[in-house]
Amino acid sequence: MSRIGKQPVSVPSGVTVEVNETSNSINVSGPKGKLSYTWHEMINVKQEDKDLVCSVREGLDANRTARAQWGTTRSRIQNMVTGVKDGYSKQLKIVGVGWNAKDQGRQIQLNVGYCHPVNLSPPDGVEFSIEQNGNIIVSGPDKHAVGQFAAIIRDQRRPEPYNGKGIMYHDEVIIRKQGKIFGA
Repeated sequence: MSRIGKQPVSVPSGVTVEVNETSNSINVSGPKGKLSYTWHEMINVKQEDKDLVCSVREGLDANRTARAQWGTTRSRIQNMVTGVKDGYSKQLKIVGVGWNAKDQGRQIQLNVGYCHPVNLSPPDGVEFSIEQNGNIIVSGPDKHAVGQFAAIIRDQRRPEPYNGKGIMYHDEVIIRKQGKIFGA
């Protein structure tokens, strides 16, 4: 039995949920945006009052894939409900002399030690903002899209352990290494 899958997903006020059991899809809309998801055919999702309940279809209780998809489906729906109500955000910081980020309309321009600037466009529904101290905040209702765009920004110049330079998450800890020691 899935411990996560058994828990119902409560739908707060201000969030609208439309469950279509024939096409195995759900649409969730709220103040931050609208999201949709199509779940695995081995799973049932039903709306009971203000809760969404996920379960495994009849006769598939012993199927390992069905049990795995049960918890995954419930988590994805919970993330959608939380995302359209509150939203998600990731904060990145740029560490390096002369390294910065600029807002170029719908693109972000990174100057991180290359001979050319790197321009990145966020996916639909994802927004970014750049603070005065050079921190980048990526936000949006879709948890996966926000995390993926933040990872793409971080991959442009990953933090390195010797000098501590790079683009890193705000709460990320880089374990520093000692360089070569001459004349020891």
